[in-house]
Amino acid sequence: MRKLFLLFIVLFNYTLVKAQEQFVVYFDSNKHEVNNIENRKLQDWISLNKDSKIVAINGFTDEDGSNGFNDTLAKKRVDFIFNQIKDKLKIREDFKTRSFGENFNQSTDKSLNRKVTIYYILLKDLAREDEILGIKKEVVIQPKKEIKYPEKLIFDNPNGTTSEYVLDREFMKKVGEAQVGEKLKMDNLNFRINTFIVNPESRGKMFELLLVLQKNPNLKVEIHGHLCCQPIDRVDLSTQRAKAIYNFLVNNDIDKTRLSYKGFGSTIPIYALPEKDETQRAANRRVEILIVSN
Repeated sequence: MRKLFLLFIVLFNYTLVKAQEQFVVYFDSNKHEVNNIENRKLQDWISLNKDSKIVAINGFTDEDGSNGFNDTLAKKRVDFIFNQIKDKLKIREDFKTRSFGENFNQSTDKSLNRKVTIYYILLKDLAREDEILGIKKEVVIQPKKEIKYPEKLIFDNPNGTTSEYVLDREFMKKVGEAQVGEKLKMDNLNFRINTFIVNPESRGKMFELLLVLQKNPNLKVEIHGHLCCQPIDRVDLSTQRAKAIYNFLVNNDIDKTRLSYKGFGSTIPIYALPEKDETQRAANRRVEILIVSN
């Protein structure tokens, strides 16, 4: 019981320090109503603090009388003050009154022990209310709902025909669930030789990325273009290829603020130049997606 009481006093002192503002009302011996002088002080304080907010009211007594009597008296003093202010000042919704009876550090002057202390926050500090009281808001992170992608997609081609494309749903899921800073390669996205025109059989890859962006409105990406073979990208082809993907997405109503693009030429190869075979050249000749926000 003693340990519990000491903990309670520590918590009280913490509130005392953090709340910053306090007002004290004193009582006559064995009284739970204030005298005329203290009542006038209380009413004046109420008038001056219409915009303040009460966060705690603590009641105390001197050591005269039994513990039970003093605990009851302290509670009555708290109730009296609370009834005086409840319709005049703002009070926290989770407001709780506290009464300490004689169980606190007593002053040698008994008159200073018969009191109620009101803790409050001024208008200028209300925006910091939880911070002042040491209250940390619980952040609830909602789990991201799993997105169901279709197995196939039918889209129109520039020549007027249509194509049926089997979607790589595993790749789409990876992009949609990727962490910020993660890079993902768009496999099988190929261009005509020495151009930024996407091969017809690779157009489905662009639709995969488009569909992921449509289904994940918070997703932002940066499109990276890379080349093989030549150490110098003289015509900036890697940037043009990255921009081609960017333009496709913008033309299909993806907001520009969610997209950006860069070309790196052959400066970040997977395999050292010159490559040994077509497998290595194909690996270096790639488009990657950098997750900027998700």
